[in-house]
Amino acid sequence: MRISSNVAAPPAVPVAVSAAASALTPLAVLAGLFTLAQLLLVPPWMGLGWDESVYVSQVSPHAPAAFFSAPRARGVPLLVAPVAVWSSSTVVLRVYLAVLSGVGLYLALRAWRGLFPVRVLVLGGALFASLWMTLFYGPQAMPNYWVAVGALVVVGCFLRARDGSADRTALWGAAAGTALMAWMRPTDTVWVTLPLFALLVGVRGWRRPRLLVAMAAGLGTGAGAWVLEAYAQYGGLARRLAEASRVQGGLGWNFAVDDQLRGLVGRTLCRPCTGDLPHVAVMAWWFVLPVLAALGLAVALRAGRGTPTAVLLVCAATAAVPYLFLIGYAAPRFLLPAYALLALPVADALLGLVTGPGGAWRPVVGAVVVLGLVGHLAVQYAVLARVVERTTAFHRDWERTAAELRRLGVRPPCLLTGDYAIPIAYYAGCASAHTHGNNANTTREDILRTAEHIPVAALVAPGGGPPGFARDWPAHRAAGFRLHVAPVVAR
Repeated sequence: MRISSNVAAPPAVPVAVSAAASALTPLAVLAGLFTLAQLLLVPPWMGLGWDESVYVSQVSPHAPAAFFSAPRARGVPLLVAPVAVWSSSTVVLRVYLAVLSGVGLYLALRAWRGLFPVRVLVLGGALFASLWMTLFYGPQAMPNYWVAVGALVVVGCFLRARDGSADRTALWGAAAGTALMAWMRPTDTVWVTLPLFALLVGVRGWRRPRLLVAMAAGLGTGAGAWVLEAYAQYGGLARRLAEASRVQGGLGWNFAVDDQLRGLVGRTLCRPCTGDLPHVAVMAWWFVLPVLAALGLAVALRAGRGTPTAVLLVCAATAAVPYLFLIGYAAPRFLLPAYALLALPVADALLGLVTGPGGAWRPVVGAVVVLGLVGHLAVQYAVLARVVERTTAFHRDWERTAAELRRLGVRPPCLLTGDYAIPIAYYAGCASAHTHGNNANTTREDILRTAEHIPVAALVAPGGGPPGFARDWPAHRAAGFRLHVAPVVAR
C-alpha cells in the first residue's frame, strides 16, 4: 500500500541563518584567541600605568580622582566603571578589559560581513590583533584601542548603509561606532570620520540623510560631553582646545614620522623622541604596510570591492595625519585606528598574493608571504615581551614606593607631589598635586596648608631635586625614589 505525504519541505530561512552563523564562527574563534593571548602575554597583575591611574581614579573609591587634563575624555572612566567602582583589583580589571576587547574585535569585524570575504576578515583581524601595541593596550584602561574598534565599526556600517536601504542595524552601528570614538577621543573621531562626512555632504550619490543624522548623533554624544565640560571647567571650547594643544607640546606642523619609527621598538611614550632608529627588522613591516595597502586596492578593484577598500584607505590616512605631521612626539598606540583600518586591505593583498594568478611562481610567492608573516610575528612578540618586562618593573617600583610611604605614616587621607606623584598616589590611596607642568592644579601655599592637616610627601626620582618647600623635610629612600615626608604635626 502506498502512503502519500503532503509534508512540506522545511523552510530555507533556518538554513540560511545557520550558514550565516557558521560563517561568523571563525571571527568568534579569532576574538577568543585574542582575549587569551592578552591574558597570557600581558600579565593581569601588571599594575596600572600613569594614564590608567588617571582614568581609573575618576570612578574608583580606592583613591581620590587625579587631575584630568584638557586633552582627556570621559570614555575610559565609563568603560572601567562596572569593575572599578567596586574592586581595586588590577587583575579583575585586566581580565574584564581583555574579554571586552575580544568582544569589541568580534563586533568590529562582523560589521564588515558581506563587504569582504570571511577569510579576509579573519586574516585582517589576526594581523591587527597580533601587533604588539594591540596586545599591550587591549587589556589596559586606555582609549586608543577603542577608537580603533569604533573606527572599524563606523566605516563598515557606513558602507553597509550607503545603498539607502532600511538597514537599521547598519544605522545604529554607525551611530554606536561614532559615539564610541567620540567618548574616547573626540579629536580622533573628527579625523577618522572626516572623509565619511565629506561624502555624505559633498557627493550627491552618497547623500543619505538618515546615515548623516545617525553619525552626527553619535558624534554629539561624546564630543558634546567634552564641549560641555570645556565650558564648565575651562571657560569655553577655544580655551580647552588651546590648553590641550599646550599640554601636547603645541599642535601644528611637526614631522613625526621618524618619531613613530623610534617608538616601534617599544617606547610607549617617545617624548622627547631622540636616539637612533630601531633595527631594520623592527621597522620593516612599517614600510611594507603602504605597499601592501596599495596592492590590496588593486586586488579589490579586480574583485569588484574597490569602493570599501578605497574608503578604508582614505579614513586610515586621515586618522594617521595628526600623529604623523601635527604633533611633536610619538606613542605607538596613537596609530592603532590607522592600523585597524589598514588591516583589511593588507589581508586582501596577502591572500591575493597567495591565491591569485601567478603560475609557477605562486609557491614561491606563498613561501615568501608565510616566512614574512612568521618573521613579523616573531618581532612583534619580542618587542611585546620587552615592553611588558620593563613596564612591570616600573609598576613594581611604584608599588614598593607606595608601601614605604604607608610604613612612614603617609596613609589616606594623604597627598603626594613631585615626580610620578599621580600613579604612585593611586597605589598609595592618596591625592596628588602639582605646582607646575602639564598637571599643575595647586600652589605651594596650598600644599603647605594641607600638610598641617594630613600626611604629605614629595617624591623625587633619581637625578632630580625636591621642590623648595620640601627641602627641609626628612628624606627616605624607596625603589630609587627619595621621599621627603612633611614633619608630623598635630592633626
